[in-house]
Amino acid sequence: MLRRLRAVSLRLYDTAARAVRDFTPLRAGQASMYVCGLTPQGPPHVGHVRSALVFDVLRRWLTAGGLEVTYVRNVTDIEDKILTRAAEHGVPWWAWAYRYELAVTHAYDALGVLPPTYEPRATGHIPDMVALIERLIERGHAYAVGGDVYFDVRSFPGYGELTRQTLRDLQPAADTETDERKRDPRDFALWKAAKPGEPETAAWPTPWGRGRPGWHIECSAMAERYLGAEFDVHGGGLDLRFPHHENERAQSMAAGDDFAQYWLHHGWVTLGGEKMSKSLGNTAQVDEVVKRVRPVELRYYLVAPHYRSTIEFTDAALAEAGAAYRRLETFVRRAAERVGEDAGKPELVPEFRAALDDDLGTPAAVAAVHEAVRQGNTALADGQDDAVAAALGSVRAMLAVLGLDPLDPHWSTGGSDDRLTEVTGGLVGLALEQRQAARARRDYAAADAIRDQLTALGVQVEDTPNGPRWELSR
Repeated sequence: MLRRLRAVSLRLYDTAARAVRDFTPLRAGQASMYVCGLTPQGPPHVGHVRSALVFDVLRRWLTAGGLEVTYVRNVTDIEDKILTRAAEHGVPWWAWAYRYELAVTHAYDALGVLPPTYEPRATGHIPDMVALIERLIERGHAYAVGGDVYFDVRSFPGYGELTRQTLRDLQPAADTETDERKRDPRDFALWKAAKPGEPETAAWPTPWGRGRPGWHIECSAMAERYLGAEFDVHGGGLDLRFPHHENERAQSMAAGDDFAQYWLHHGWVTLGGEKMSKSLGNTAQVDEVVKRVRPVELRYYLVAPHYRSTIEFTDAALAEAGAAYRRLETFVRRAAERVGEDAGKPELVPEFRAALDDDLGTPAAVAAVHEAVRQGNTALADGQDDAVAAALGSVRAMLAVLGLDPLDPHWSTGGSDDRLTEVTGGLVGLALEQRQAARARRDYAAADAIRDQLTALGVQVEDTPNGPRWELSR
């Protein structure tokens, strides 16, 4: 095992330890993260993207702390549900998977999620999975039967430790059609033999015959490929603790890897009190939600609560979050007009640092941002430009960690074509010049008419001592 070299002030709740632990990276100046990505079987919903946002904030915070972060998020592009959905729609399974992989990527991009360092697909790592399975067989932790390969849970004494379960508590694994061939009903599939009726393209040659990987072996193999036998953080949703993460941990450690040092799991997004899920039919698809609110407001809504809490998705809560974000945004834009976008040192206030160091406490961190904005607004009203600049620098720095800086190009262009944004701004500016000319010649009726026309188009105009300013109404 690598010796831990440098302590940092961050503390994280480790599912395996059932406690908040000091985060001490394995390698000085570096942090490594593996996060389970989506299975692209359909359009992503709000519950799906919460995971990406949680670990995006953690990654940004580690980077802000001076660490070089290697962030891996996989794509499970071969799986039973993908095969079923593709067959129902009469398209190749790989085309179905790629279609929704693009949809997921579009949702991540819309919400300002930084791209991972590596984003491996399961189908691109079959040799790694086969090699890992062979190691497990050689070590006596797996066995082949009729083209299937199973992990022998009784061979690994630590099985169940992640979720604090014992073997006698566990139900049989989901591979019910071959239970009679297992040594134990709770053994789970590492490799699945090709079945009649399945596409030939969904099977790969192995020493045990043609087939495809089980779900759990995919992540173990890809984590080892990109991060090595031992890495810092493994993340995902609460629903992945068992069986997925329990099985990952067991097979990797049984193969001789120390694997993840910290296990982080975020809470669900619920709708009507139930976990948001395609199988339950209670989802709010991202592409539909961002038609009602701006993507940055949806990001604020999902980032502001603590990552381990449950979020009940409602339109009222979403609207409240949007209004709260707009208060931050209005200050940033007004202050930037007064003192310049880059005014003030990008300093993080102590309360913000303490909040994120305390198990990524975003509620207190967001409260610190709002307090800094309150002080900044007071400085604006009092004409104290030095204080305005200081507040602006601090607020923008904090919002950057949360991925919410309104002046970040990702948000300031609205995610649209830069040329279109430039033209729109020019046209509004031209209308405001005409309005100012009308006011100068005391033609207030014409000036009011221009303002009313802009309002009807969704453009709010505010007259300030420095001239009119405008923004899109919400």
